[in-house]
Amino acid sequence: MAVVGVIGGGQLARMMIGPATALGVEVRVLAEAPDASARLAATAVGDYRDTATVLAFAADCDVVTFDHEHVPQEVLRALVAAGAAVHPGPDALLYAHDKLMMRERLSQLGVAQPDWARVASADELSGFLADHGGRAVVKTPRGGYDGKGVRVVDDPAQVADWLADGPLLAEELVRFDRELAQLIARRPSGDARLWPLVETVQRGGVCAEVIAPAPSMTDAQERAAAEIATAIAHGLGVTGVLAVELFAAADGRILVNELAMRPHNSGHVTIEGSTTSQFEQHVRAVLDWPLGDTEPRAPWGVMINVFGALPDDRIAAALAHQPSAKVHAYGKGPRAGRKAGHVTAIGADLDDVVYRARAAASHFDA
Repeated sequence: MAVVGVIGGGQLARMMIGPATALGVEVRVLAEAPDASARLAATAVGDYRDTATVLAFAADCDVVTFDHEHVPQEVLRALVAAGAAVHPGPDALLYAHDKLMMRERLSQLGVAQPDWARVASADELSGFLADHGGRAVVKTPRGGYDGKGVRVVDDPAQVADWLADGPLLAEELVRFDRELAQLIARRPSGDARLWPLVETVQRGGVCAEVIAPAPSMTDAQERAAAEIATAIAHGLGVTGVLAVELFAAADGRILVNELAMRPHNSGHVTIEGSTTSQFEQHVRAVLDWPLGDTEPRAPWGVMINVFGALPDDRIAAALAHQPSAKVHAYGKGPRAGRKAGHVTAIGADLDDVVYRARAAASHFDA
């Protein structure tokens, strides 16, 4: 039996367990705490930043992969030095760890992205603002996600606290019509498969809804997104699932916003909506097994994130009200603003699918 070790015990690790079990693959998880979302497969609890802990966990695994991208480079490289198969590897994850390095590498690959600059002082940021209409997006190079580490500024003083800690990433404030995500999975041997492009609806910097496929896209836009994701996956040597978050700019450009080298929130709709889900595909990919078909099971799929809590009585009410919808609970304790689960519906009519997904999710409104 193949053994896949997952570092990180969040919902992404949790959702790998079922598909892996169906394939006869054992998932073992290095969780951060005993009550982690993926506690069903937690064979160890410890600090993913501690090299000895991670090496001990990986010793009996055929391959090591990740629920998040926060494992330090020195730990990743110690794994590789010890002979562990690590997917994605440290050379790829380097660009998920550092947004400045990501922008530099994507520029080398010729991938379309917003205009950007490395700014290390208030004067440099002032110059960037002057060249870009007086406003810009400023990001910390490391550690930001779900809207954290991101500010829209018109004055360098608004990020003076960040500048004190080192260089920042300044980006053109893109006027976009909507946000998109293109998922791709790549095996170590190089084979890759794309899912259909999806639209993501953000609220407060956090993904709230996903529509698959993205409605009203032109063939040229879909082709551009696919070419971008393929170029990045091969150019960076990503193995496993890669999510490329994109802007559909008002001027027609398709631009790279962020990268995630793991299963991603925008791909949860594939569990019900695709022949092969992102979680099954990730397991296949990191084991270098043949990749599955990514064709949709229905013309439309809609996924809605649920925040806070999913108590049993509300799950039962949602299922009774919308029996064709699927509810996924992550086994997390309630906390305001925390992703606690999601709801998915699929079908032939987009308006009906949106209604059913939202109607089911409404049972979890605070």
